[in-house]
Amino acid sequence: MIDRRSPSNSAPSAESESKEPVVVVGKESVGKSELISKMAGAYPITGNFRGTTVDVERYESDRFVFVDTPGILLGTDTETTRAAIRAVEETETVVLVLRATNIDDDLQDLLPLVQGKLGAIAVTFWDKVDNRNEAREELDGLAAALGVPLVPVDARNVSRIATDSGTGATRSDYNQLISAIQNADEFPGGVDRRTDIHLEPPETIIEHPVFGPLVSILLLLLPAAVAVHFANAAAAELSPRVSTVLEPVVQWANSLPGPVAAVLGGEYGLLSMGPFLFVWAGPTILIFAVFMAVYKKSGIVTRITASLHPHLRRVGLTGRDLVRVIMGFGCNVPAVTSTRGCSDCTRRTTVSAIGFGSACSYQFPATLAVFAAVEMPWLVFPYLGVLTTTTLIYARLIAPENARTTSLATGNRAFLQWPTWQSVWLETRTVIRSFFVKALPVFVGIVFVASLLDYLGALDVTGDVLAPVMGLFNLPGETALVVVLGSIRKDGLLLLQSDGLSPTLTTMTPVQVLTAVYLAGVLLPCLVTAITVAKELSVNYAGRMMLRQATAAAGFSLLIAWGGSLLV
Repeated sequence: MIDRRSPSNSAPSAESESKEPVVVVGKESVGKSELISKMAGAYPITGNFRGTTVDVERYESDRFVFVDTPGILLGTDTETTRAAIRAVEETETVVLVLRATNIDDDLQDLLPLVQGKLGAIAVTFWDKVDNRNEAREELDGLAAALGVPLVPVDARNVSRIATDSGTGATRSDYNQLISAIQNADEFPGGVDRRTDIHLEPPETIIEHPVFGPLVSILLLLLPAAVAVHFANAAAAELSPRVSTVLEPVVQWANSLPGPVAAVLGGEYGLLSMGPFLFVWAGPTILIFAVFMAVYKKSGIVTRITASLHPHLRRVGLTGRDLVRVIMGFGCNVPAVTSTRGCSDCTRRTTVSAIGFGSACSYQFPATLAVFAAVEMPWLVFPYLGVLTTTTLIYARLIAPENARTTSLATGNRAFLQWPTWQSVWLETRTVIRSFFVKALPVFVGIVFVASLLDYLGALDVTGDVLAPVMGLFNLPGETALVVVLGSIRKDGLLLLQSDGLSPTLTTMTPVQVLTAVYLAGVLLPCLVTAITVAKELSVNYAGRMMLRQATAAAGFSLLIAWGGSLLV
């Protein structure tokens, strides 16, 4: 009897209930998502595993509901791997996805996980195999030994429409996969037969012991460099036009009763700050989402993680963790939720590093705008250098001992290949959706609270109280309000170039500008990040993380302020 329960918390429709649920499972970077999207011919619906907070994507075809589980990384204690295994345990029908380039090892590792389940096997990376006729005979023999249907495919080119292209991928691949699922048989716990098919991906400069880490770092910094250029260009073109269009609306909002005018208009209201979200933050989020999707789908990201892993272990992170920190420059929310794939002993360090050092889509463009306002755009380079260095030091200080001594899996080196536009869009779409569904509502709430605090005068009072403290950091007292607002919402940095502070900003030295921007940006994680951390881990941990970050940020800011003054 097929178990037709949906492995997600979202309520399935009556039509979905009538379709057979099929859990698709495999190691990381085997092409599961791309294969399923081609099989279903539909966009995914995001839901959660039962009893977990781990997102999965569910694709509904005319016959099946395919559940795309997180990639399994054996030898780790990640939440995503545990959740994928639970999904297999709770579902009757499974499609096991293996790589043709490493099929024997993959089968040996994963077969015990699906023992006793009904299912079929999809063998991806078939296009990488040279002697396919001989290899196909080996696969047929393996299928016979297993007693389970097995279909070799190129996941990128599976088509529901017949084609005569020279890729070797035709509608017959789709039909064979559907037939294999319909004729699913019980998986054994092991098999003696081996295919001896093994292809090692060729090495590139990323694998070079000296130049590899440098190239990897440059690749990770590339999205930031493009974002600097594109966000500045887009803002210069769009910001004046958007402001002109919205000016009558903002004036109307300011004519409304006091609190309503503050929330909608004012200096920090939704209509006043909303355009910044789309003119500055929007391009940044899109750029990082596209870059990370290309890196992931092309196999570059697994190469980068392997290259940087030995060096990052010294600070208690893995190469995989660093990629998630870089993701935070686009948006902290999907970066934090993606840490479900981190080892238990590094996840909290990674989350803290994201909250501390990932200059998110609000903070990063606001920082660029401030540097441009004082005609010091070159400050972005020392800023990124200081931010990177202090984040690594901070991670080293808070990382548990076992994160620096335990052997942590990083995954196998992947084949490099050109990603398809569909796969890049699906990955990008997930990040953008996370921003609008999870981050944007919190941003609106923060705008509401910050506007009311400004209307009640609480922000000014807090700024006045903290003004003397700014002297400790060699900063004018007027910058206190910037630090306060920047701690609430990262676009509060823009207050530095407001009419009230603009004269003060122009008299500040480069070191003072750098110190003010750094302190306001890292003193606390933005509230969107803090709320996400509280949901992902706990409220108690989010509170401790904020207190610890404030202490570290103050210490680093003192070093920048006074050390920089001595050097310059």
